Amino acid sequence: MSADPSGLRRTANDWISMTTDTIEKPESTSTLSTPPTYADLAARFRPVFDRIRDTAVERETDRRLAHDEVSWLREAGFGRVRVPVEYGGLGASLSQLVELLVELGEADANLPQLWRGHHAFVESRLNSPERLDQKKWFDLIVGGAVIGNAQAERGPETASSALLEETPDGWRLTGEKYYSTGSIYADWIWTGAVYGGSQAGLAVRADQPAVTRLDDWDGFGQRLTGSGTTRFERAVIEPEHIVFANFDDERTQANITSFYQTVLLAALAGTGRAVLRDAVDFVRGRTRTFGVLGASRPADDPLVQRVIGKLSSLSATADALVRDVARALESNFDRFHAGEWSQDDYDETLITVFRAQQQVIATVLEATTLLFEVGGASATSSARQLDRHWRNARTLSSHNPAILRERAIGDYLLNGTRPVSAWSKRAEKAGTSAEG
Repeated sequence: MSADPSGLRRTANDWISMTTDTIEKPESTSTLSTPPTYADLAARFRPVFDRIRDTAVERETDRRLAHDEVSWLREAGFGRVRVPVEYGGLGASLSQLVELLVELGEADANLPQLWRGHHAFVESRLNSPERLDQKKWFDLIVGGAVIGNAQAERGPETASSALLEETPDGWRLTGEKYYSTGSIYADWIWTGAVYGGSQAGLAVRADQPAVTRLDDWDGFGQRLTGSGTTRFERAVIEPEHIVFANFDDERTQANITSFYQTVLLAALAGTGRAVLRDAVDFVRGRTRTFGVLGASRPADDPLVQRVIGKLSSLSATADALVRDVARALESNFDRFHAGEWSQDDYDETLITVFRAQQQVIATVLEATTLLFEVGGASATSSARQLDRHWRNARTLSSHNPAILRERAIGDYLLNGTRPVSAWSKRAEKAGTSAEG
């Protein structure tokens, strides 16, 4: 067993080429088919989103994991939104996917995040048209497979201690991950490990006895995302499910970082919409106002109207920023598949994402606090769970800290430092993935 990284990559390529005869490729994988209209997608998914919204407070109160809700989305085809039509998917554009994620976030902010790893996996396949495993994975996803993500580890330093081993019985994975968002709902888990000094990406079947998934995420928000511990105890790994990472590919790193962050921003924008919805519903149902004797109608109070107007503006701002980011990502996708991309495109898009992050976080957090100005103490009733909006928004905002992104923007403008470069070098040295 060689520990030479270049030898590992040759071995991985050999595994891929061995499957060539059994994988049928379409005539062209360079572009997606004409996407459906958003009205088509909305007609398919909004009834499911409505069901998810209607059970959100109960689910939050009981801390009930969203297994049923994931199944509803799976059955509606949410996992194959971006899979090309020629593979049996819906063929939606990237902007359409992001808009769906915002709507889903309005129903329950947990859901976009727990699907984050799945859609990132699909994007990684779409952005690697030369890979011969596209049809295999797209067939599984169209058949209903859900992909989870488990990369980060707890420990005294940022590094990967999970080990991939080649044994007489085949490849085995041993290690423990945390922040395993979505993995508790998944059929497959995308994770990382070290083999002979090289970092590997792995797809692991989640239902094997050697894989244990724990709901021990103890964050005060996004409590139903399944972001807890995943243990691999000599888990079986098929050789064709191993990919050795290339930290020199800044396009790929910038693209996946942009996409991962955009999903979180979509969940935040959805939270902003939910805050506005709940504030309007709360006010419309009230018949008395603080400091006013007898029956009154808070909806006629100019101060309450002003708060609702402000919440509407904050939500619209978050929506607009997320749409801008989605268009930038989509432009890169189209340019890449047309062979017209440049590294500068990806650098600029990542900076666009970082800028949007600063404003979307501030905007939505302001809204989640301002919400309570429309109802007095009754708005704090635990039966309403209105505080979940702040808790979820604050937790979403803590992923990939905004202060680091703000610094990256400044370094890029002042010194021309590409936003991925410094992180990629640190990640390669530590043996970590570029996005947890």
